Amino acid sequence: MMNTHYDTLLGPIYSWMLGDVQAALVRSAAEIADMHLPPPELGPAVDLGAGFGMHAIPLAKLGFEVTAIDSCQWLLDELRSLAGVLPITVINADLLHFRSHVSNACSVVLCAGDTLTHLPSFASVEHLCGEVAAALAPDGIFAATFRDYASKTLTGDARFILVRRDANRILTCFLEYGADTITVHDLLTERIEGEWVQKVGSYPKLRLAPDWVESKLQAAGLTTRRETAPAGMVRVVARKQI
Repeated sequence: MMNTHYDTLLGPIYSWMLGDVQAALVRSAAEIADMHLPPPELGPAVDLGAGFGMHAIPLAKLGFEVTAIDSCQWLLDELRSLAGVLPITVINADLLHFRSHVSNACSVVLCAGDTLTHLPSFASVEHLCGEVAAALAPDGIFAATFRDYASKTLTGDARFILVRRDANRILTCFLEYGADTITVHDLLTERIEGEWVQKVGSYPKLRLAPDWVESKLQAAGLTTRRETAPAGMVRVVARKQI
């Protein structure tokens, strides 16, 4: 299960995977500025799959009241530490049920960092599109960034990816392609008390085609545009018409 994988393997090292956390927050702030979001006065913001707050913190610094939802307690604890007194409500919950945690129409709903591909099925993505459309205020925006695993299939040795390494830790992943999903196998090797210790785990991701995601958002009544996001991701931005 994805939650277990993050709780036991990726969650404790997620900040290390990204390197400099403060630099990552600066990059995310620039990414958010590039989305041309509506003003905070329109309503609160929701960050789905918030992690340690890479997008929730810049949103709060812009003046948004932010509800940050994730299911990995490791990351949420780090978010609380980094957020300080910023107006961020941190919730450990299934992001598919986010509407039960917000009471006002939202100006922004964000689902960044490949979170969308972590959902359990295509039906759950379609369900989320409908929930987002219902939650947005008129002129509100939903923005999702994700990797396009649908249009390209890596083969052979290209399926082995070195995520990061230093003197005491190495993280490599291997991608196994199926018809509708891609299974990510993570291999973590750490030096602990002078001994190398290995941990392994795997989880599925959906092979979401950007055209398909846009079609589901449009079917929910939103207008969409597609953009190039950092780290080779696709960004789909959907707006609720006034």
